[in-house]
Amino acid sequence: MFVWFNDPLNWTNPDGILVRLREHLEISFLAVLFGCLIAWPLGIWLGRRGAASGVVVLLSNLTQAVPVIALLTILSLSPLGIGKPAVVVALAVFALPPLLANAHTGMREIDPEVRDAARGMGLRESEMLWRVELPLAVPYLATGLRIATTQVVATAALATLVNGGGLGNIISAGFGLGPGRGDAQILAGAVLVAGLALLIDGLMALVERKITPKVLRQAAGRT
Repeated sequence: MFVWFNDPLNWTNPDGILVRLREHLEISFLAVLFGCLIAWPLGIWLGRRGAASGVVVLLSNLTQAVPVIALLTILSLSPLGIGKPAVVVALAVFALPPLLANAHTGMREIDPEVRDAARGMGLRESEMLWRVELPLAVPYLATGLRIATTQVVATAALATLVNGGGLGNIISAGFGLGPGRGDAQILAGAVLVAGLALLIDGLMALVERKITPKVLRQAAGRT
């Protein structure tokens, strides 16, 4: 494996690490972005209504019940076809449960007295959302984003099954070399995927801490 990593061609050729890493990050970013655009508005809206916990659980269970491989197969036979679009949609669906659940919980955990105080100060509903509720829900939104991003990055290796690119291509190419001949490449690809997922999780943990208001971090520490 170390010999394989030490070969410059394995980094710079058209099927090398740098190209596959860029594809992997691009697929993961688009999937999480689309997941956020769907899950956050829906979770926030349901959470503000305060009586839709069953709907959130149902939606989360439905999206988790479908295996990513099965969803990739179905989408590849749809008009999306084989390639990155099907992978992005499948991974976006995979990212929905943590994003949706944490957005909903973040809204539900806000003290009703805080909302009453905001209304007493004359804030409209839109102002209360942006100036009071969302800042208080930031820790939950950040946690959901961290979980979803890490899961998507780790699962994006399956994109190789439908010619979607990414680091999974390194692993599949290793299997294509035959028993014993591609072991180093297979192991290298697995290490790259796992290492990238761990790195992304660590970076997201730092982002989560930075964007959480200091007052909320102190309150969580006291708890």
